Amino acid sequence: MQEILLKVQRGMQQRGIQVLLLLSAYLLLAPYLPAALHQALYTISVFIKDLLVWMLPLTVGLFIAHTICSFEERAPFFVLALILFEGLSNLSSVWYAYGAGHMAVDFLPAISLPASTEDFSALWRLPFSKPVWWSADKGTLLGLFLGFLAIFTKTTLLKQVIERGKEKAQWMLTKIFSRLIPLFVLGFVARMYKTEMLQHVFQHYAVLLFWLLGFLAVYITFLFLLGSDGSLKGLLRNIKNLLPAGGIAFSSGCSLSTMPWTIHGASKNLKNPDFAKAVIPATTNIQQIGDCIINTFLCFLIYKHFYGINPDLNTWVTFSFVFVLARFATAAVLGGAIFIMLPIYENYLSFTPEMIAIILAFNVVLDPIVTSSNVIANGALCRIFEKVWLALPVSAKPSRDEKPVDEQ
Repeated sequence: MQEILLKVQRGMQQRGIQVLLLLSAYLLLAPYLPAALHQALYTISVFIKDLLVWMLPLTVGLFIAHTICSFEERAPFFVLALILFEGLSNLSSVWYAYGAGHMAVDFLPAISLPASTEDFSALWRLPFSKPVWWSADKGTLLGLFLGFLAIFTKTTLLKQVIERGKEKAQWMLTKIFSRLIPLFVLGFVARMYKTEMLQHVFQHYAVLLFWLLGFLAVYITFLFLLGSDGSLKGLLRNIKNLLPAGGIAFSSGCSLSTMPWTIHGASKNLKNPDFAKAVIPATTNIQQIGDCIINTFLCFLIYKHFYGINPDLNTWVTFSFVFVLARFATAAVLGGAIFIMLPIYENYLSFTPEMIAIILAFNVVLDPIVTSSNVIANGALCRIFEKVWLALPVSAKPSRDEKPVDEQ
């Protein structure tokens, strides 16, 4: 009996279960709640979102500057190659999702927005608006400037400021805002309920999960195929080596805590097992293939169903580059990345509160899949990067104890 209670207690600590229970209770009581209470819940969500929008540029800058500073002790060319590889791998997954969205959208029913006549808006907003220049792309430039300035000037004080600033920003995201996720989602769901959007979500968005998992499986399998040089035997072996890490990530919801198992599994697939110890820690917070594919695929389809057209090429080019740059500023923990990305969806894809509520709900529900796919894809890409690095003229020659993967 005591073990059952402990399991229930652990389950209640998971953010996804908290959100589901809270939303279930709300939907049961919603018909009996006064309109002012629905608006109050929505006001709280809007207030949290406004605070995040103000925090975003500085948070992005501090995370990027810290990432650059953390690379200081490694070989400059290796760092440059790794950063370019991470950026290109994330960018390719975003454009893969764009193509997948084009393929899937024709097989999905269009959403007709309900003609709600009820005036539903926040009871209160911040009395001042965010300046146009205070945006994520400016925060990215600030982070690059501070990071390289700290490296080249070797200013200890600047490095300490960046380190402490990053710790404060991460603490705010993971200890405060991530714990507000249930309340944050609830307010937007309240708006969807009052504007009759919930029934449209349930009717039209459940089928997206099957498309999403299919496209994700194809992409990750392709990565393993590249790493195994087209060998079916090598493909199955490499996947098997990383399944334990994927399972741990699925249950824990955190890529960072899974890192030892990711390194262990990835090292079995490499010619030089120690290579994983350098690559996996540097890519865990940044190279998030599952996150990129799932979120941009959902963004594409949600955009299509709300605006009636696909995102145009110019919009997606701008969005994809800002999205990929922002990956260098996100923490791979529940509530970290999504809070940084939401204002980007709003600014570059014109997401409305209803669209934000949908993408938030999917992120909470799909978090185990996102995290496990990030970890497995990261392990697969470690092998691909090893092949790329060994092919470069500046890379060190393999040591005598290195051997082909097939012989391990």
